[in-house]
Amino acid sequence: MRLRLVPGMVIDGFTLKEHLSTGGMAEIWSAEREDDPAPLVMKFPRLIDSDDPIPIVCFETEQMIMPRLSGPHVPRFVAAGPLDPQAYVAMERIPGESLKARLSHAPLPWQEAARIGAKVARALHDLHLQKVIHLDVKPSNVMFRETGEAVLVDFGFARHEQLPDLLAEEFREPLGTTPYMAPEQVLEDRADPRSDLFALGAMLYVFVTGERPFGVPKGGQIRRRLWRDPVPPRAINPDCPPWLQEIVLRCLEVDPNDRYATAAQLALDLEHPDQVTLTERAGRLERNGGMQTFRRWLKARRAQPLETPNIARQLSQAPIILVAIDLAPGSEDLNEAQRVLLGRILSMETEARVACVNVLKLSRLTVDVLEDEEGRSLHVQRLIQLKHWGAGLEIPKERITYSVLEAVDPADALVDYARHNDVDHIVIGARASSALRRYLGSVSSQVVAQAPCSVTVVRTPRDRRPAEQ
Repeated sequence: MRLRLVPGMVIDGFTLKEHLSTGGMAEIWSAEREDDPAPLVMKFPRLIDSDDPIPIVCFETEQMIMPRLSGPHVPRFVAAGPLDPQAYVAMERIPGESLKARLSHAPLPWQEAARIGAKVARALHDLHLQKVIHLDVKPSNVMFRETGEAVLVDFGFARHEQLPDLLAEEFREPLGTTPYMAPEQVLEDRADPRSDLFALGAMLYVFVTGERPFGVPKGGQIRRRLWRDPVPPRAINPDCPPWLQEIVLRCLEVDPNDRYATAAQLALDLEHPDQVTLTERAGRLERNGGMQTFRRWLKARRAQPLETPNIARQLSQAPIILVAIDLAPGSEDLNEAQRVLLGRILSMETEARVACVNVLKLSRLTVDVLEDEEGRSLHVQRLIQLKHWGAGLEIPKERITYSVLEAVDPADALVDYARHNDVDHIVIGARASSALRRYLGSVSSQVVAQAPCSVTVVRTPRDRRPAEQ
């Protein structure tokens, strides 16, 4: 028997304070507990129609998944209660409103839409690293901490790779929110983390244009996204820059293999628009023609759920590799050794994203001269040199970027770049040992000690010889 919830009621030591909202499948109440001074909320499933089992299965899913999640991009799990006498999930209360509050202001300035997208992409990457696909990314399920991080809420439709997928086991129908649902979800495939990137693309589309890319389809209408592409954002909002349209339409590709491989790669593009490679997507002002749509329709008639890799394998096949290039005179052999090693890595990591980085070292005490004797920008010159270094790599242009960082401490700059951009692997060169390097410590040794990921240090044969006494 379901309890009637009222302010002041005590459930398992939690005191209900205020009814906050009622959604399609749950009620949210603020709550407090004596041994937990932090603001809390309790979520209760709505069991109005006993013939519809979806709300309770979604709730069981959330109760299984939330205790396994951690980090700044999810609410802190506190406790869960059984179905009898009252099912609930108690968790940290995230202050403020969800992104749903911004829908009434759409279209947003494209700069704000891009910032939102990058933060949500970072949150999704963190979630995917925890082996979870959200499968219901939409504005009402995204909040922000006071410190700026995006927080994903409501894991009722989610899938954890190492837990039973109760929804897939019990239901034979598409599950999710139809305006944001990925094509593979329409085909009842719940195993691909790139489904969340499609949903984020749909959300970006809404914030850029003020319209949903596929409207609000019902019933069999949701299958249309298998063959009908949305109106290009710039046809609705000319202020949308081509690079942002490129990103949005890439996220909304029907085939997951045509989208970004990981949320980290998507975030990298949203934060570095000058390095987005533009394709024909960027210039579209109309939907695809009738013949192409007809061919997609024929293909969609035979479409079946795809066999997708597990989450960990998908992420491992698409790492972000930072290559730290020393452009000082005398580093040519070392740079070539790094290029050879990177080529070997790329032959195995077929979807890798490469970030070529050089650090322009600044002085702590003196005024820095950032031009050469002829008045040319050192920053620009190094960027040209980086691109020349990367020109010989056999990798599509959209999967390689070039950055010159200006910093007092090169090692700190590289580590900070790797941490912020979710880099999976750093390839850095190390020059021959010297008394000064042994005393102060080399950049490569500092990076090895501080990096949040794997580091490969490259030396040339000359550098590997013992130092002269």
